Amino acid sequence: MNPENLSPRTIAVSAGRPTGDGAPINQPIVLASNFRNAPDYARTDGTESWQALEEAVGALEGGRCVSFSSGQGVASAIIFALRPRVVVMPTVSYLGVRKLLDLMQIREQLTVVQVGITDTANVLAEVERQTVVHGADKALLWIESPTNPTLDEADVTALCAAAARAGVRTAVDSTFATPMGQRALRDGATVVMHSGTKFIGGHSDLMIGLACTTDDAVHDALIEARTFVGATPGALEAFLALRGLRTLPIRYEASMRNATELATRLRAHPAVEWAKNVGPMLSFILKGGAVAADRACNAVRVVVQATSLGGVESTMERRQKYAGDAHVNPGLIRMSVGIEDVEDLWSDLSAALAS
Repeated sequence: MNPENLSPRTIAVSAGRPTGDGAPINQPIVLASNFRNAPDYARTDGTESWQALEEAVGALEGGRCVSFSSGQGVASAIIFALRPRVVVMPTVSYLGVRKLLDLMQIREQLTVVQVGITDTANVLAEVERQTVVHGADKALLWIESPTNPTLDEADVTALCAAAARAGVRTAVDSTFATPMGQRALRDGATVVMHSGTKFIGGHSDLMIGLACTTDDAVHDALIEARTFVGATPGALEAFLALRGLRTLPIRYEASMRNATELATRLRAHPAVEWAKNVGPMLSFILKGGAVAADRACNAVRVVVQATSLGGVESTMERRQKYAGDAHVNPGLIRMSVGIEDVEDLWSDLSAALAS
């Protein structure tokens, strides 16, 4: 089977399965830290549970995949593996990654430069300035698209292609987009990361991280980072993430349809200042600011007020209440739209807005 000849929907279902007569159809959970009459050790050599997940995600992204204990573990491993001296990153992005890079800058391990990721010309000009100072091989362009929580969209194709021509490496956080929404390795990205905790797992019951690359040296460096920093995935988490991946295409499509319809209705609602969805992710700003947003979040009954995202259930929360997102609009609500009936979601949401 050549994944290049198959659609993403088929790859998600078929990749990473055992083969051969008598083999189980699904990859079983392998609960083992070491193995009889073999030098293999799970942290160093992995298990069949990890490997099946990595095969499937790698096939979807068009590269080789390495799994980690969490999305944050992936971000840390990418920095460990690529060893940049300067990171150009979006001003609006996931707070955990920004905190990681802030701490490294405070410790004088690297320099962080923030840019508006939607201004392609300015991003590339800043990357060029930093390569003059630090050298192309010491610069890293960190792209998050869509951004968390404002859903800003970068021109990933243009940024990755231009960076590659300049010899600058790029890391693309595709957690919100998933392999259904974008496949940045084809655009020249050095490495693509996912918090598999979110849409890939899809059921709010695990934590796992995934990194994909077409560069063998980068792949080996990611393996080294996982092995010696120790951010290894659990066997059960890998099994559940692979099971979740099987339904990712249909979950993503159903959630996106719901989110698009809700965004249309929200834009016409008198209490809403702004609304946008990218795929299943939906953010909107209430005119009443923090007070109105908190009231709406407390009033929902079908939608769950919770952090994180990407499950079959719809969740929402006011993001500015977190210290790391203090810079966003106080009335901004980030919503991860699930697969419920859209009329039930709208009935719940509109009643909450009326509160």
